[in-house]
Amino acid sequence: MTANVTALAGPSDPAEALGDAALLELSCRRPERFGEIYDRYFGEIHGYLGRRLDQQAADDLAAEVFLTAFRKRETFDSARGQVRPWLYGIATNLIGLHRRAEARRLRALQRSATVHRGAEHGHEERVVTRVDAVSAQGRLAAELRALSDGDRDVLLLSALAELSHEEVAKALDIPYGTVGSRLSRVRKKLRAALGGVNPLNGGLDG
Repeated sequence: MTANVTALAGPSDPAEALGDAALLELSCRRPERFGEIYDRYFGEIHGYLGRRLDQQAADDLAAEVFLTAFRKRETFDSARGQVRPWLYGIATNLIGLHRRAEARRLRALQRSATVHRGAEHGHEERVVTRVDAVSAQGRLAAELRALSDGDRDVLLLSALAELSHEEVAKALDIPYGTVGSRLSRVRKKLRAALGGVNPLNGGLDG
């Protein structure tokens, strides 16, 4: 599917370097210029999807994100936000259609933590550190599974995609204040569950 997006977008002209919004607008008249949007953001969108789902799903859905963006590029309104959070919004909508895949990944992380805790042994400090880290990852996965879809989306767009509050609001089409209140509530809940560990510091790779 990735090849289809690339072929659809076509080659770009590096002599005409433009901002995202202007480039997307130009691509409505010159479809080949959409390739530059693809080149700028495919890697990070793919990485975000891979951390929330799995690599196979990331391969399929990242391509779908850009096919959807290409088809809807004429509806993009730069007055409502930037292209990057718009793409993350499309990605989040697609994740919403694959909640079972996300739940499977979180269950797998939780199971992996249990297995590692049983397998690790010894008295060296590095082993203790590894067991503690794996245990925290398992607890985090369990807590993420327990979150509502909306709370999980807000948290992971902030923690994994590193979007600002404003960008998260644009990506999810929710009020700015809602982002802050959700993040505050979820962070407090996760810190309590993790014994004071910052829930935004790793724990989602596996």
